[in-house]
Amino acid sequence: MIYLAPFLHFYQPSTQFHRILKKVCNESYRPLVNLFHEQAHAKVTVNINAVLTEMLDEHGMSDVIEGLRELSEKGRLEFVGSAKYHPILPLIPHEEMLRQIQLNHQTNQRFFGKTYSPLGFFCPEMGYTQDVVKPVFQTGHRWLILGGIACPVAWPNSVIHRVKGDGQTVAVFFRDDVLSNRIAFKQTDVRGFIQHLRSFGGQNEDIYVVTAMDAETFGHHIRHWEEIFLAEMYEALEPRPESAEARRSVDRLVQPVDLAKETSDLLRTLEVAKTGEIRVVTLSQLLELFPAGSYVEPRPSSWSTNIEDIQAGNPFPLWKSKENAIHQLQWQHLMIAIELTRKAELGAGSESARTYASLARGLLDRAMQSDQFWWASRRPWWDINMVNRGLMQQREVVFNAYKAIRLGNLSEDEKTEAYYRVIVSRELRTKITDQLFVL
Repeated sequence: MIYLAPFLHFYQPSTQFHRILKKVCNESYRPLVNLFHEQAHAKVTVNINAVLTEMLDEHGMSDVIEGLRELSEKGRLEFVGSAKYHPILPLIPHEEMLRQIQLNHQTNQRFFGKTYSPLGFFCPEMGYTQDVVKPVFQTGHRWLILGGIACPVAWPNSVIHRVKGDGQTVAVFFRDDVLSNRIAFKQTDVRGFIQHLRSFGGQNEDIYVVTAMDAETFGHHIRHWEEIFLAEMYEALEPRPESAEARRSVDRLVQPVDLAKETSDLLRTLEVAKTGEIRVVTLSQLLELFPAGSYVEPRPSSWSTNIEDIQAGNPFPLWKSKENAIHQLQWQHLMIAIELTRKAELGAGSESARTYASLARGLLDRAMQSDQFWWASRRPWWDINMVNRGLMQQREVVFNAYKAIRLGNLSEDEKTEAYYRVIVSRELRTKITDQLFVL
């Protein structure tokens, strides 16, 4: 038996424009929800970052939230945890990782109710180092999904390996990068996909395959792909009792035959006739079906990292490349914003200081979003406005944090030191802006 565990990642940044969110919702989210409601046998594992959940509610698109909640209640959909504002977790301090994960859980549970009780965890962009294991475990998650490039051992398809971090242990699933990318970039069809799955074997032992991609792939990035591929895949793999007609179809196709002359109906019958060898499940179901493997140490990486990046010691090239000057400036600025916010919270003795410190704290959560760095990667994507919007989010953090510090009860020396950091942040913003003008 081959067990297929499809995973979809729903996300839009807090800086997204309403018209784009509406377009994505109409082209992708609503059709996907409808598809899973129509396909009663379908199973899927889903991450939706809580910033998107909030935005759907705020922008009048709460039918998507309701639809996902109903699918979860019916047992067709499994939610996983993540970080609310989609930061690259290994690149931020531990306490910020923990906060983002907790905020994600609190917000999503508020909208989805008790059905949101995730066992699994998705690191935004599958960004991983061993540092993420502890906060993932601390927040009650028991497994991770990572990019296939992170797998440091022979490919696991009949056991589920485990990861240790600071004394904690979680199970780890690795996505099939090749198969996932073929779907994501429209380099296969349903028949080719199923043939690929069958090439893995599974006749003599049970094996599993994990695919993972952005939900927006279906309908938004590739128009109607949710119909052309996803719906057809679920239909082809729908469990049905074996019939005499199906057996006859299989018998015909084991004889020498020119498949080019066969009708599409016959091909579909073939798929239906053999669906017993492939079953669609959620990732947590795999934990019940397969034994634990060994302890492994996954490579620091993301789902966009390639082997050359890893060999170069550059595991997050789209978000913090050693060769990208803007990335370096962005992260210097963000670290100042984090430090000033901490100072603001520590010294917020008066009501007015607490008000500004609270503003800085909430703004900082949003300012960690990954998109500002991704759009600065120029590999090959590049959007100066998305970079600038992220920079303005960070600027607002610095502004409110320093206002809180000035009104707070820190010493004058500490306030002076904080002001020096404000001056440095100004210079960093100027350098980033200059880069955006000339590149």
